[in-house]
Amino acid sequence: MEIVVVGRHTDVPDRFRRHVEDKLAKIGQLAPRAQRVDVEVTHEKNPRQSGVCERVELTVRGKGPVVRAEASADEPYAALDAATTKLLERLRRARDRRKDHHKDTPLAPVDVRPPAVEAPPEPPPAPGDAVESSWGDSPVVIREKLHRAQPMTLDDALYEMEMVGHDFFLFIDAETALPSVAYRRRGWSYGVIRLDAPVAASAQAV
Repeated sequence: MEIVVVGRHTDVPDRFRRHVEDKLAKIGQLAPRAQRVDVEVTHEKNPRQSGVCERVELTVRGKGPVVRAEASADEPYAALDAATTKLLERLRRARDRRKDHHKDTPLAPVDVRPPAVEAPPEPPPAPGDAVESSWGDSPVVIREKLHRAQPMTLDDALYEMEMVGHDFFLFIDAETALPSVAYRRRGWSYGVIRLDAPVAASAQAV
């Protein structure tokens, strides 16, 4: 499993990189199909946010849903500890979900024929690069990312939203083929917003 550590607005010392590798060693046990872990360390220069000036974002990528966690603290080691705790808990939930699905899955017949020679699987696509741009002449900076999307059910969308720790999740509804957004409300209630059908129809006509 590859661990990639990058810094935004900060340099990441080798000592911290080694600590990250030791800290994330348990990921392989909980997510054996994980192929890569992206670790992004960000330093906030605003003195008013000195108590949470160091942010660590962890993203696990592989054959399965993306699992993500982040945390902020006054120093990077504390932020890494908090983010790792969140990440491992989400990985445990993902593992338990896979076990529950396998319980109800009938066993397939075993094929004893020699396996056919197949081309090695292609590596997963690298995460999309973020593009930052200014909003006109204002000091506002807009950060954009392009993600590949596969149609999914609402249940799967809510599950993946929990895995990445967001309050919303943009997806293509597998039942309606409409662009939709699931979002968190108070407590354990959720909401869904879908774009109207003419928007999807016009996109298919292009």
